[in-house]
Amino acid sequence: MGDTKNLISLDAIEKIKDLAESADICHFVTAISKTPLSTRPMSTQKVDDDGFIWFMSDKSSIKNQEINSDSRVQLFYSHQSSSEYLSIFGTAEIIFDRDKIEEMWTPIAKAWFTEGKDDPAISLLKVTPQEGYYWDTKNNKMVALVKIATAIVTGKTMDDGIEGKLTV
Repeated sequence: MGDTKNLISLDAIEKIKDLAESADICHFVTAISKTPLSTRPMSTQKVDDDGFIWFMSDKSSIKNQEINSDSRVQLFYSHQSSSEYLSIFGTAEIIFDRDKIEEMWTPIAKAWFTEGKDDPAISLLKVTPQEGYYWDTKNNKMVALVKIATAIVTGKTMDDGIEGKLTV
């Protein structure tokens, strides 16, 4: 079995920033108290130095409506090429600050907001992590697969992964 390394405060924020920004796309889950869960892929705009995770969203979207009803969200990141995974539970807040929208703007966002950074439909989602868990490998995917194959043949555990709780 791999190592367990629980991270707190700035170390947790750095791990979130590293994994969330490198994976980029996450499954953003809202309406947590309902079945089935409401989920969709979303691109992370930024993880700031305080650990807040930022997304752009259409102000009239279903996810914004669901956040208005229940601010609890779950984010699932998967960076398959490096076998890194991240799960974040937190609360989301809808932000309409034009300066913050300009700060978060990227040219790719124009695909969704055709009027550019001044598009009146833009809102930001600010996720405040409350709990998290990560799974990380010390090596790339190919090395991990070789170690798994070796473990199968030898019967010895070759897991060199690291996992742990994240407390911001």
